[in-house]
Amino acid sequence: MNRIRILNVEVDSISQGELLKQLKKGVLVTPNVDQIVKMQSDFEYYRIVQHSEWVICDSKILYLCAKLLRTPLPEAIPGSSFFPAFYEFHKDNENCKIFLLGAMDGVAQKAMDIINKKVERNIVVGAYSPSYGFENKQEENERIYQMVNDSGANVVLVGVGCPKQEKWVEAHKAQMHNVDIWMALGATIDFEAGNVKRAPLIWRKLCLEWFYRFLQEPRRLFKRYFVDDMKFFWYFGKQLMGIYKNPFE
Repeated sequence: MNRIRILNVEVDSISQGELLKQLKKGVLVTPNVDQIVKMQSDFEYYRIVQHSEWVICDSKILYLCAKLLRTPLPEAIPGSSFFPAFYEFHKDNENCKIFLLGAMDGVAQKAMDIINKKVERNIVVGAYSPSYGFENKQEENERIYQMVNDSGANVVLVGVGCPKQEKWVEAHKAQMHNVDIWMALGATIDFEAGNVKRAPLIWRKLCLEWFYRFLQEPRRLFKRYFVDDMKFFWYFGKQLMGIYKNPFE
């Protein structure tokens, strides 16, 4: 499979249909503009993404950037769109068993109930919303290992924010040896529970899903979108001119 380089990130050139058929094992991450900006200064996060088996373009903006680089991607595959496609694809596959880890208290359980009702079987076999700072609480982490292992899940979706979720998977995945697929998918659990509303289709087609999310949580997201993420366009301009340098090489 080909990979397309956007700044210092190699993104898989793959369609959603191909990904659904090929995804059998490994860690799946879905970089967007914000995450690529973080990878300009966070070496640990950069290294984890570099070694992930599946690096999928989450963003329409990155999809358009790939076109400007004359290395077009087949499509953008937002994690919040891919996950429902994944469980619908596997709804009749009794060997697919999913565990949801993330979101606020009770939200993962609500998402589990909604998904299982939708596919008419218990494809989601467990759910847990961890406490704030759980990544630093060994007792809680050990409880998560036991819950995942006891559930029989072979797919785990972790949605606790970037880059915490990717770092947690890297640090703890070996303790859950029956899991074949790890998905780091941000707010996807909230979307599935109906706790957060996705942008209408027209906003997504116009590459404005990020702005729709900003309108929902302006105080929390202002700095991310209008300060931190603006750095991406500076870096990308350098790439277009052939003068961008990976800070970790």
